[in-house]
Amino acid sequence: MPSDQEERSLLHHHHGDGHLHFNIKPDELSDLVDGKNFDLLKKKGGVQAICKAIQTNTQVGLSVDEGVNSSKDKPYADRQSHFGRNVLPEPKTKSFLELLLAAYNDKTLIMLSIAALVSLAVGIWEDYSPRHPEDEPRVGWVEGTAIIVAVLAVIFTNAVNDYQKEAQFKKLNAKKEDRTVKVLRSGREQQISVYDLNVGDVLMLEPGDIIPVDGLFLEGHNLACDESSATGESDTMKKKPEGDENDDCFILSGSKVLEGVGRAVVIAVGENSFFGRTMMTMRGGEAEGTPLQLKLDTLAEQIAKLGFAAAITMLIALVAKYFITAFMADEFPPAGDIAAAMISIVIQAITIIVVAVPEGLPMAVTMALAFATTQMLKDNNLVRVLAACETMGNATAICSDKTGTLTQNKMTVTRGTLAQEEFEKEEEIKDWSKKVDKKNVLPLVFEAIALNSNAFEDKNENGQIEFVGSKTECALLGFSKTLGSKYDDLRHDATIAKVYPFASKRKTMTTIVEMKENSAPTPTQKDYRVHVKGASEIVLKTCEKYIDAKGEPQDLDDEAMKRFQTIISDYADQALRTIAVAYKDISSRKYKKVKDEEPPLDELTLVGIFGIMDPLRPGVVESVAAFRDAGVFVRMITGDNINTAKAIARNAGILTKGGLAMTGPELRAMSPEEQRKVIPRLQVLARSSPTDKCTVVTRLQEQDQVVGMTGDGTNDGPALKLADVGFSMGIAGTEVAKEASDIILMDDNFNSILKALLWGRAVNDGVRKFLTFQLTVNIAAVVLSFISAIFSENAESILSAVQLLWVNLIMDTLAALALATEPPTQDLLHRKPISKNAHLINFRMAKMILGQAIFQIIVNLVAIYCGPRIFHLGDSTYDQAVLRTMVFNIFVFLQVFNEINCRRIDNTINVFKDMFDNWIFLVIQVVVIGGQYLIVTFGGIAFKTVPLSAEQWLLTVLIGSLSIPVGTLIRIVPDCGCEDKFNEEAKPLASYSRMSWEGAIGDVRNELKVYSLLRRKRGNTNKSRDIPRRSSTQHSETAAFSAPNTSYGATNGNQKNNRFAKLVENAQQYKQSSENHQED
Repeated sequence: MPSDQEERSLLHHHHGDGHLHFNIKPDELSDLVDGKNFDLLKKKGGVQAICKAIQTNTQVGLSVDEGVNSSKDKPYADRQSHFGRNVLPEPKTKSFLELLLAAYNDKTLIMLSIAALVSLAVGIWEDYSPRHPEDEPRVGWVEGTAIIVAVLAVIFTNAVNDYQKEAQFKKLNAKKEDRTVKVLRSGREQQISVYDLNVGDVLMLEPGDIIPVDGLFLEGHNLACDESSATGESDTMKKKPEGDENDDCFILSGSKVLEGVGRAVVIAVGENSFFGRTMMTMRGGEAEGTPLQLKLDTLAEQIAKLGFAAAITMLIALVAKYFITAFMADEFPPAGDIAAAMISIVIQAITIIVVAVPEGLPMAVTMALAFATTQMLKDNNLVRVLAACETMGNATAICSDKTGTLTQNKMTVTRGTLAQEEFEKEEEIKDWSKKVDKKNVLPLVFEAIALNSNAFEDKNENGQIEFVGSKTECALLGFSKTLGSKYDDLRHDATIAKVYPFASKRKTMTTIVEMKENSAPTPTQKDYRVHVKGASEIVLKTCEKYIDAKGEPQDLDDEAMKRFQTIISDYADQALRTIAVAYKDISSRKYKKVKDEEPPLDELTLVGIFGIMDPLRPGVVESVAAFRDAGVFVRMITGDNINTAKAIARNAGILTKGGLAMTGPELRAMSPEEQRKVIPRLQVLARSSPTDKCTVVTRLQEQDQVVGMTGDGTNDGPALKLADVGFSMGIAGTEVAKEASDIILMDDNFNSILKALLWGRAVNDGVRKFLTFQLTVNIAAVVLSFISAIFSENAESILSAVQLLWVNLIMDTLAALALATEPPTQDLLHRKPISKNAHLINFRMAKMILGQAIFQIIVNLVAIYCGPRIFHLGDSTYDQAVLRTMVFNIFVFLQVFNEINCRRIDNTINVFKDMFDNWIFLVIQVVVIGGQYLIVTFGGIAFKTVPLSAEQWLLTVLIGSLSIPVGTLIRIVPDCGCEDKFNEEAKPLASYSRMSWEGAIGDVRNELKVYSLLRRKRGNTNKSRDIPRRSSTQHSETAAFSAPNTSYGATNGNQKNNRFAKLVENAQQYKQSSENHQED
């Protein structure tokens, strides 16, 4: 322990101004940890030089009264001023007013606002002009006011939704309760808040600790950390003090201590730490327009142009008609009449523009998104960014992290051969226990696992009980716990004599225990028992016997040795980490000869071999298959090694025949052009860095792909932010990942992404359904207004202003609610994604819109001009009112039945499918029909209607119902190749079927080359070394699918009669024998 004078000289380097000054910048310290820069650490002079630069003594830590010269001074003020505090600044949040302005920043809404103001001005002028009929109410202002109300409703709904989503995110991502950590200050250990940690503090590390800062490892014993959340690397990272170049002395913030103890000096805190820097990069940045928003903006511009064109055409036509009529009249009208007529014509033209504007469209989009996000929360998807919901519907690629996303991030025993009995999956463990002796085998297995281990159970940060320690030991303890063993009871009853911790040199851990009455019984029971576990091939070489299902030792002869070696090889091929467990009983005399440095690894009896891996999450395989069926290409990007990554990807169904698997360094070594060529077939990227993930996303986006990225770790943040839709994990995800993501999976289930895809497609379909309905109404109304204005003497519309208000606003709002809130069905997964560049209105929709609009125009014109004869009405004023009411009723019921028709925007004939499962749609239809009945019956003067008889009601409803059979006829009309010409499906970068065929062709080509060479060299086996081995680069996964029983197109039933299949089979046998000869 240094003296007080030495401590002060080390810790209080004050300058003349009385303040501490440091000769190293925070960024320089941060650069050490970012990428674990060994070279920079060496250049800076090593750990001790860094400690000197930050003015700390590694033996006593910081002084508790550093910088305190008076009662007013706060400790560590100079240090915190230079290096910062261990807190992150609060993220800037938008006020509700800012959210309102952001919601209003939409071309369609701005266009509607202009139309509303024009309509309002024209309506008020008409209401109070001399030409306004005295018997009509002044309702000209209602149209403009209603549009303004609709715009305000959309803005407020969007703003409230955004506000609520942000509030939910804050609640989910709220800071955990302030926790304490142990530090060394003034030579004494003390507990402080994580927020009070400073650069220079000496932090004490223990199993289970979540490290809140960056540091450099000083000293300790067997310290190992889990850095998977920070780097994506699932392997346990052993920490050693600075020494050899390969020794990892870097402590990353966000990582977790699994085993061992140690001390580390803090070198970066808060926003300068690895965790903090990553977190800060996720904040800010304005979201770009989503595909749907861009399409809606384009559509709004096109509708505006068409509306102006129609208005100008109508203006020219009416002006021409007026002056032609005036010239043909006996007397030319005076200037005052001409001016009044021109104003009336301009008003009619403006009315056309207002009618043409689809005022319900923004409402439909808002309702669809609001409804979808609310329902998605029930499906465990918290949508942070509303637009991400519809963007996901057009996703063409999913790039998924492995650890914690596809897998459970929990090492688990999945296979094993113990006491000569085998289980092949986790669910068979209990069945295995029934096959072995419960008195002699199970107690021995439980004892070997519990006593020869340092892992233990403890509460995690969420208050849940879990094993803490080495991932391998946690997996073994989890295995024994599944079978009902209580490890703590076994440890409590046991007396440990010697422990030889796991060492990389030996690759084993050994524990010697004293034998007691309650020890597991064995035939060779003596005074002491040696338990050994470790790398299977190492432990197997030290064994002379193995136990059978009854617990009896059997000689480990050559045949048994080969059998166990085959098991180990088989497990390794499946990327399982193999662990062998063995034991031996020794007498007191032999125990006294055991050295403290080296464990007694000889004459062991093998208990069994465990296969351990990080298993897939339930439902992953089915989800991957569903994504493939939906035309979405799934890629796995992980920090794990290539062999483990390929095995996991193959089990999940991600890695398929003909697909590519490569490492991050290989991808980085390529030029951008080479990367673009490789990415389409890339299915697995191993040993990837955060930069590699961003590279993959960027290259995909450059090729017009809509990319979804999933991840849970800090290292996933930049790619989540860059992707079109970023998914993070709500339970296992770090704060950085959640901050960067658009959607948070509350249950951490990969299957929830599939639900997001479903809802995304449902939103897009809902908007398209409404658009089909809305534009049909608008086209019909515009054309009818145009024709009526041209052919009527006083330029009066067929439908009154109030009737149009009911049709254009009430019907639009209710239709938006009905069509935009249809829940998704599984049918949505059986089609390909829509291209981001495809028009919002496809060929089928255009055909339906134009067909229905033409039909409605014809029906209404026939009803107006031929109605008296068809409906047997006279020329009286009442009969004319009845005719006008029947035309209005027909028009409305044409929309009611067309709304049913618009439920299907594909070529499905059955428009009633699943309709009765959507109660919102049914309720709205009832409301609309009820409202129409009240308007017709009691509308009177306001709506210019009169009550209709039952026969007239029936007749108008029947005419309106013709929309459905007409819709069916439109659907079955051949498209004459137009649909293929305007194909809207996103073009896949790579086809699974094509990759599979190319892989199979490559296999056959290689086998035929082998067979050709073998025929030429038949009988000369000594020259078999000249036979080229099948090309098996790490860039291709073809070799992974060349199992000897592959039929290559021949079915099992007729393989015996298939000459080609037998040819390939013989080639494989020849090749296998030649390779075996070469290995010998």
